[in-house]
Amino acid sequence: MKLQSQLNAAFTALLIVIMAAAGFVIHSLIMDLLIKDEQRQLEETGELLVSFLNEQYGTEDDLRSFNNFLKEQNLQLFMYDRNQDAVLFSTMSLPVANDFFQQNDFSATDETLWSYGKDRFVTSRILFYNISGLELILLTPMDDLEIVQQNFFNRLLLVFLIGAAAAVFLSYFMTNKLVTPLSQLKGQLKKIEKRQFNEMDRIKATGEIKEVEQSVYEMAQELQRYMNSQQTFFQNASHELKTPLMTIQGYAEGIKDGIFDEKESEKGLEVMVTEVKRLKGIINEMILLAKLDSEPADAKPVAIDAKEFIEKIVERTIPIVNEKKINFKQSVENNIIIVADEEKMLRAVLNIVINGIRHAKSEVSIQVMKKKQIIAILVEDDGEGVSSEEAAHIFHRFVKGKNGETGLGLAIARAIIEQANGTISVGKSELGGAMFKILFETEKHKDKS
Repeated sequence: MKLQSQLNAAFTALLIVIMAAAGFVIHSLIMDLLIKDEQRQLEETGELLVSFLNEQYGTEDDLRSFNNFLKEQNLQLFMYDRNQDAVLFSTMSLPVANDFFQQNDFSATDETLWSYGKDRFVTSRILFYNISGLELILLTPMDDLEIVQQNFFNRLLLVFLIGAAAAVFLSYFMTNKLVTPLSQLKGQLKKIEKRQFNEMDRIKATGEIKEVEQSVYEMAQELQRYMNSQQTFFQNASHELKTPLMTIQGYAEGIKDGIFDEKESEKGLEVMVTEVKRLKGIINEMILLAKLDSEPADAKPVAIDAKEFIEKIVERTIPIVNEKKINFKQSVENNIIIVADEEKMLRAVLNIVINGIRHAKSEVSIQVMKKKQIIAILVEDDGEGVSSEEAAHIFHRFVKGKNGETGLGLAIARAIIEQANGTISVGKSELGGAMFKILFETEKHKDKS
């Protein structure tokens, strides 16, 4: 069953249950109101009769002489003596009056409904105030009230049916408005399944469905970017691997065929060894990236003191800093602890620092600071910087800038940092070049969030 049919069925079932419960309550309530209203009318009529009788007849003997008067009122009533528990007079026939007396307890003043065979009657009692224990009991059949009740309920049922029809129509309209975007969204997901990203259309929706649609659209864009990056990755990887292989093949064939003399052969062997090392480095970094993507649980996070960590970075960069005559500055605040896999994080930050040294003109700086439970590592240089176009894909694999090597260093750095639940971004430095910003949340802040 489709979602729209399920929603309509559920709404209709709920509506029927509510209407049935409301009808039952109203049906009972109407009868109670009719009974109370009828008792009030009987009481008013009885009080008028009692008032008249009290004025015209002062004793019990006198009351026996007005039977004809009561019969002329066309009322169903009893004159009952509590003291004797006896009916003194009734406008009904004697057999009927006797049956009433046998089937009902006349002395029970709290009983307002009497029975006579299968019929029921509403009663009202009015005391004579000048004769002790004497009261007038008036009756009216429930059949009249039930007819009024049934007429009212029929009209109410008609109103309910009209309202239910309008509600079901409105339900169909609303569910159709709700389900249609979902059906359209299903079609867009089919396009994603078939990788028809360029054929995707935006869906008009509101509320949570709009949020889902936006998420699906963003997911499709990200998936398209990922697939394009994967395609670019394989193209670049094949190019990066092909170049050293062609060099090795050329020298190997030349040496085999005796084209080169002894000196050229030695030089060729040296080039071959260099290219093999370069090829090995590329393959090792590709393997490392694959491990970082497929084995995120392989990390072994420990508490790292930021000052000691930066000292290790400085020690490992001294040779290249001295070679390029770069002024390397460092600034680390006290008592900063980074939780990460130290060996991997050392490699990630080293990749970024070496990248900065490679592109710097004369100065590189690294700062570690903490602000509002956020630890920031800033690596800046005074080189040419990174353009906005390059910044969008600088952390992708095999994306090399000027003086770049394999194009995998920054991709590895990003993978390691994200594995440690950090983020990395690139922007413009106040030194004039690029600024790489690494951010980590402290463990206490994570617990609170």
